[in-house]
Amino acid sequence: MVGDDLITVLGNKYNTDILTATGDAKSAQDLSEELDVPIATCYRRINELEEADLLELHDRPLSDEHRRVKVYRRKVDGVDVDFRDGLTVEVEERSAVKNRLDDVWRDLSARGD
Repeated sequence: MVGDDLITVLGNKYNTDILTATGDAKSAQDLSEELDVPIATCYRRINELEEADLLELHDRPLSDEHRRVKVYRRKVDGVDVDFRDGLTVEVEERSAVKNRLDDVWRDLSARGD
C-alpha cells in the first residue's frame, strides 16, 4: 500500500484503536464492546484494515454457542511516518517468532480453562 493510502486508512476513526487492541486476537464483537464502536462500523473498519494488510484473520474458534467466530490480530507492531524529506512510511511487521509465541501462549491458556 502506498504511504498516502496507508495514512488515510490509519486516519479513519477507530482504525488505530482496533490495531492497538488486536495485539491479541479478538473478535469483531469483542472489539465493538471493548472500544465502544458500533458493530457494523467495526466490521467495515476490520475489512479496511485487512485490505491495507494491517490486520489478519487469525483463527475461527468455536464460541460458547458452538458457532465459528472470526478473530483478528494485527499484522504490524508499528508504523513510522516521516515528513522531513517528503512522505515516507515504514511498517514494522510482527515477527514470525512473536506470532508463534502468541499462539503457544493462547493454546496453553485455553487448556487451563
